[in-house]
Amino acid sequence: MKRNLLAVWLLLCACLLQARSEFKLTALEGLPQAAYVYRDTLKNIHGRFSSFSPFFLVYPDAPCSLPEAEQLVKELGLDHYVTTYAGAVCVVNPVGAAYDNRQDLAAFEALLNKLYIISNLKVIGIGRGATFVNQSVSQHAGAVAGIVSLGGKPGRAGKEAAGVPAYVGGKNSRRVAAAYIRQNDAEQQTVEGTLTTYANAGEPLLRVAVNNDESLSLRTSVDEAWRTVLSRNFRFNNYQHTWYTGCNFGQYGPYELEPYIMPEEWGVERRVVEQELDGRGLCLWYEYHPAATLKAAPGTVPLVVLLHGNNNDPRTQAETSGFIELCAEENFVVVELEWQGNGYAFMGADGIEQAIYHLLKTYPQLDATRIYAEGLSAGGFMATNLGISKSHLFAAVGGHSGALVTEGYRFSSGAEPLWAQSVQKRGCVEMPYISVCGTCDEVVPFVNKDNWQKNVFFRAWQAYQTMNGLDVTAQPDFGRDATFGIELADRETVRTLKGLSVETGVLYKGNVPLIKLVAINDYGHWNFKPAARMMWDYFKHFSREAGTGRLIYSQPE
Repeated sequence: MKRNLLAVWLLLCACLLQARSEFKLTALEGLPQAAYVYRDTLKNIHGRFSSFSPFFLVYPDAPCSLPEAEQLVKELGLDHYVTTYAGAVCVVNPVGAAYDNRQDLAAFEALLNKLYIISNLKVIGIGRGATFVNQSVSQHAGAVAGIVSLGGKPGRAGKEAAGVPAYVGGKNSRRVAAAYIRQNDAEQQTVEGTLTTYANAGEPLLRVAVNNDESLSLRTSVDEAWRTVLSRNFRFNNYQHTWYTGCNFGQYGPYELEPYIMPEEWGVERRVVEQELDGRGLCLWYEYHPAATLKAAPGTVPLVVLLHGNNNDPRTQAETSGFIELCAEENFVVVELEWQGNGYAFMGADGIEQAIYHLLKTYPQLDATRIYAEGLSAGGFMATNLGISKSHLFAAVGGHSGALVTEGYRFSSGAEPLWAQSVQKRGCVEMPYISVCGTCDEVVPFVNKDNWQKNVFFRAWQAYQTMNGLDVTAQPDFGRDATFGIELADRETVRTLKGLSVETGVLYKGNVPLIKLVAINDYGHWNFKPAARMMWDYFKHFSREAGTGRLIYSQPE
C-alpha cells in the first residue's frame, strides 16, 4: 500500500525537493505548455496527512515566466496554504500565446491523466485564465475539488456537467456565479456584506460563494475562498477501483465530495504525542479531544482507537475515516496510534494495550468500560485480532477492508492462536464485531463463491461466531444471501448521498446484535466515510461491566 500511496506524486518527485524555508517554483517538464510547480515535502509529525492535501492549479491572466509565476503565487498567498497543509501549487500557462478553450482543455485533461491520482485539486483562474476555467474546466470538473474564479467572463452550466464547489470574485462576479449556482442546483444560504453563499440542499459541500466587491486583493479573495469553500472538502474516487491505483480522466465518473478535516474549526483539539512506553521505546500517536471531553467528569468519555493500514501515515484514519467529524458531534475521544513503528517503537497488540493504559491514567475522564477499536486494511486485521486476543480491553471492535488472517501475518501472531482463543473463550466472552468492506476491493477481496474457503472476511465472521457462542456457518450459501452467503437479520440495502448502495445485516444472540456485516457495493479498498457513523452507532450501545468485564448491551431508544 505504501508504494501505491507514494505514486500519487510520482510525476513531481524529481522536481519537488525544496525545503519549506526556500519556496521556489520549478519548471515542470513533459507538458505542451510552460508550467511551474512546488510541493511542500517536509515531513513533519505536527503537520497534516499529505495524500489528500490541496493541489492548487493556477491559470494566470496571461503567460508568465518562472519569476512572475513565483510572484503570483505569493501575491495569492498560496505559499501559506501549501506549507500549512503539506500541499502543492502549479502555475500553468496557456498552450499558445492566449487561451484557446479546446486546446487548453485538452492540455488540462492530459495533465490530469499524467497525475493519474487526484484527490484535492483546486483550480484557480485569474482574468483570462478565469474565463478559460469558467467556460471549459467547469464543464469537466468531476475530479475538481474546488474552483476559484477572479475577474473572468462567465461560462454556461452544461446539463451533463458535474457540480463543483466554487468561489467567484472580482469583475462580473454575479454573472459568472449564476452558471455555478445552476450547475450545483444551489440555493441562497447567507449574506454577509458583499459576500453571498449558496449550497445544494442534498449535498451541502456543493457550495458557491460570491463576492461582488471588485476592490478586494487577490490574497484577500483567496483567503475568503479558502474559508468559505476550499477548506471544506476534497474529492475522492473509490468507485469500482481503489483510488490510489489511479484512473484516467473521467474513467469512473464524477469523484465523490468528502469533508476535509478541519478539527480546530469543529472545537476538537489535536495533540501530537511522543511517549516512552515501558520496554518499547519512543512511541507516536495522535489524540483528538472535543472541548466538552476535556472538562468531563471522571469515567464518562468513550475512547475510539484507530489503526492505520500497512505502512500508512499515522494520521490516515483520523483524517480519512470520518471519526473525527463524529467525535466532535458525539463527544468521544479519538486516538490514532503509530502501531507499526515506522521510525518509532513497534507497538503490536501488547504495545497498543500499554498505550491504552497510559491514556486511561493520563485522562481520568476516559471510561475504561467503553473502549473501541477500528482499523483500515492492516489496521482492520489488527482490530479483528484485538477483539479476540485483547477482549478484556474493548467493548466492541470493527474492521474496514481488513479481517482475519488465514496464514501468518507480520502484525499478528497468525490465525492459529486466534482460532485457539476464540474456541477457548466460546461461551465465556462476548465481543461485538462490525465488518465493513467494498465489494470491488482488489487488495483484500470480499467473499464470493470462488474464494470463500480462504477468504479473510468469512474466516473472521466464523471466528466471531465461535467466540460469541453463535452457530458457526460452515460454508456460505449465496442462494440464501447473494452478498454475504449468511442468513442475516435486519437485512437491508441503504442508498447514500454518494450514489452508492450499502448492504447490511446482523447476527443476533438473543436480542443482542453481536455481529454486524456491511458491504459497500462497487467500492474499492479504502475508508467509506458514512461507515464511521454506522460503526459508531453500533459501538455506542456496548460497554463492559466494571470489575467483571461482562458485556452490557443498551437497547437503542
